[in-house]
Amino acid sequence: MVHDTRELNRIAVLTDLLRNRPASRKRLAEATGISPATVTRAVDQLIAQGLVVEASELVTDQRGRRAVLLDVVADRTLVLGVDLGASSTRVLLADLVGRPLADLEVATPSEADAAGLAGWLADLAVELADARWPDVDTIVLGLPGSVGRGSRITNAPNLPQVQDPDFLATLRERTGRRVHADNDANLALLGEQRFGAARDAPTAVMVTIGTGLGAGLAIDGHILRGAQGVVGEFGQLPAGPLGTRLELLVTGPGIMRLAAEAGVRLDSPAELFDPSPAEPVRTLRSHFDQALLVVLSAATVSCEPEVIVLGGGIAKSLAADLERYETMLAHHLGTAPRLVGSELGDFAGATGAVVAALHEIYRGMGVDERALGDLPVALTAR
Repeated sequence: MVHDTRELNRIAVLTDLLRNRPASRKRLAEATGISPATVTRAVDQLIAQGLVVEASELVTDQRGRRAVLLDVVADRTLVLGVDLGASSTRVLLADLVGRPLADLEVATPSEADAAGLAGWLADLAVELADARWPDVDTIVLGLPGSVGRGSRITNAPNLPQVQDPDFLATLRERTGRRVHADNDANLALLGEQRFGAARDAPTAVMVTIGTGLGAGLAIDGHILRGAQGVVGEFGQLPAGPLGTRLELLVTGPGIMRLAAEAGVRLDSPAELFDPSPAEPVRTLRSHFDQALLVVLSAATVSCEPEVIVLGGGIAKSLAADLERYETMLAHHLGTAPRLVGSELGDFAGATGAVVAALHEIYRGMGVDERALGDLPVALTAR
């Protein structure tokens, strides 16, 4: 029992220091409600473990007395957040308290096979971390597909190589690191809830529209994940003519395909959102709006979110229309969540992946699961 109490005190001190750093022993005692002597013992244990260091001194107002400030040893462990998309890959390196150290964005070699893609990604991770690679502990990877238990990946039509078990196996072997995979929209939502447009919305949905259509759902701050990972796969709904999947009606490739079938010339999907389009384009836009309304309705009835965050290349073209979509939703459902654009932009997924990786690290350090909702503190958008 003595050991358990000491461990609980250690965790309480470490958790508060992760939230509010640097801090003196006195402030830690006040914040945790633990006696100063017990805080000192917990701090000594954390220092011995290499997790905390005496960083500096602060002059107090008590006749020039000095209080030693404590801080987390941020560079002892690094993490990598990866957003592997069909067209672009974004990687973010961060330290133990979430400070971004390096990032990059490159085109994805989507023509590579599973092993080739994994090898390329491993080399990219090592290149970004450079001399700090030995300090990288965990990699979290966002993928454009369903990620079920046991890292089984399905529903990734735009990057089918990741469905091959050799993909993750090769990546883990080549990096020699812990690698966790999740749906890219789930991670984008995690990033937006911690640092972006959904930071004040425990129940929220992230809809990403670009090369593919993805959605992440959270209730009371917890991302919803099913056994097969298909929660939020609204793009698979056969809601179009003759059972056409929603993904084919609202994504970039889908827009270009529908335009070609209708004999409408579009040089890029962005032209569909011209504020003063010609009549053929206006008709295509009307079809897009109807399909997007189905997506937003499905997101709304799934969990009654306070906010729906829209991200991805296509979503960038919708910023001026969000109020109109809210009105359409309210008309059809009698209620509508706030519709907002992503604050983290293209790096929302990689940011969420860093948050997920740090949560894995914090769990290993003993931090209570209930404390993870407001950790890490330091990570910011690029």
